[in-house]
Amino acid sequence: MRITKRTNLAMRVLMYCAVNTGRNVTKAQISRVCNSSENHLGHVVNRLGQLGFLTTIRGRRGGIRLARPASEISVGAVFRQMESEVPLVECVAGGENTCPLAPVCRLTSCILGAEEAFYSHLDAVMLDDLVECNDGLSRILETEAA
Repeated sequence: MRITKRTNLAMRVLMYCAVNTGRNVTKAQISRVCNSSENHLGHVVNRLGQLGFLTTIRGRRGGIRLARPASEISVGAVFRQMESEVPLVECVAGGENTCPLAPVCRLTSCILGAEEAFYSHLDAVMLDDLVECNDGLSRILETEAA
């Protein structure tokens, strides 16, 4: 299984915001620390806002922040939402790439079961589990916002 760049970046954005709780942060600050283009980051921030993970504030003193406490954001929920458009195996995606074995294939159900186990494991991990008492992460992510 491979996680998309978008999901990886989404988690970095959420961790950055979680470390900097109580203040608005900017895409420029996050892009410098997370080594990402501000343009690509903008798409991810927009999607996280649509999904209800981030709040965006316009204006001179604007920025972004978590829409709810880090203790209420499941890593599994983030992954499921961000990865929902990318099927793990093409044979379940339908369309012109439909596999002729799909109606009788047992491999597909095995792969989908493994995917569900992966997400279920991440469902139990909350965003604050990743950032709380993680001094090394805090030192890296607080530098730009301070």
